[in-house]
Amino acid sequence: MVNLETTFAGLKLKNPLIAGSSGLTNSLKKIRELEDAGIGAIVLKSLFEEQIENHSEKLSQLSDYPEAADYINAYVEMNHKEKYLELISSAKAECSVPIVASINCYKLARWTDFAKIVQDAGADALELNLFLLNAGEFADTWLEDSYVNIVRELKKTITIPLVIKMAKNISNLPGLVAKLKALGADGVVLFNRFYQLDIDIKNLEITSGPVFSNPSDFSDTMRWTAIVSGRVPDFDVACSYGVHSWEDAIKGMLAGAGAIQLCSVLYEQGPAVVENMLTCMEEWMQQSNYTRISDFRGKLNYANIGSPSLYERVQFMKYFSNYR
Repeated sequence: MVNLETTFAGLKLKNPLIAGSSGLTNSLKKIRELEDAGIGAIVLKSLFEEQIENHSEKLSQLSDYPEAADYINAYVEMNHKEKYLELISSAKAECSVPIVASINCYKLARWTDFAKIVQDAGADALELNLFLLNAGEFADTWLEDSYVNIVRELKKTITIPLVIKMAKNISNLPGLVAKLKALGADGVVLFNRFYQLDIDIKNLEITSGPVFSNPSDFSDTMRWTAIVSGRVPDFDVACSYGVHSWEDAIKGMLAGAGAIQLCSVLYEQGPAVVENMLTCMEEWMQQSNYTRISDFRGKLNYANIGSPSLYERVQFMKYFSNYR
């Protein structure tokens, strides 16, 4: 009999499918729907420092008094925090699956402050949604150092599992993940999806680009999952970017993932897709004579295949020479 139970970042999951942080995880009603659909864990929509500050700034502009502006800023921040804590508490009270809080900050003091409050509210784990872009004004190691410094400080502050959602623009991803593991991080998620932009050539404006990922995006996620899981053993990796089918979930676990985060596919197909994915995964495991995920997890990662260079190949020449 097939058993989909697994663990990720110290959390026991009834199956490896996790609802990623998004607008689909920002209310108790939506969270219940995902649990009813069979999801294995839920990452709440991120608490954004930038969003809080933007809200405070807009309200402060309505007042000409500095004292009033200070009061407004404090009130807005407290209101955002309290709503987030209420969501954590209610989700924990109503749901049996692990509830993972998510925070997005750019000031170190805020990371530690927000981390404390979500732990105290009862979150089972914390995901760091680190969303930074080096546009050329910082040194080459600035992004990597940001991850290291934040994780180092948070491990002094919290005791719940700490998961880091990684950006794709890191020069030495396995090296950085190894550092985060040494600092006590419990897992990483590959990858964070940056805000996509576009240019309106009619109105000459910067506009929003595609909101959702595409199935073709999963190739990079799978490649780096295989490399990171092979180069940094005994450390939990989750696939996120570009997962659109049960086949992607199986491929991700063969590459070494311990969990699969879903987001775009939940928006496009609704919570019902979870049950369908789980059914197909079980059928594949039965046909392949696997009873547990650990039987095949990492079977095709960087460390377990005869030619690891297959994951390092980046040139198109050989592929296109046979393409018609």
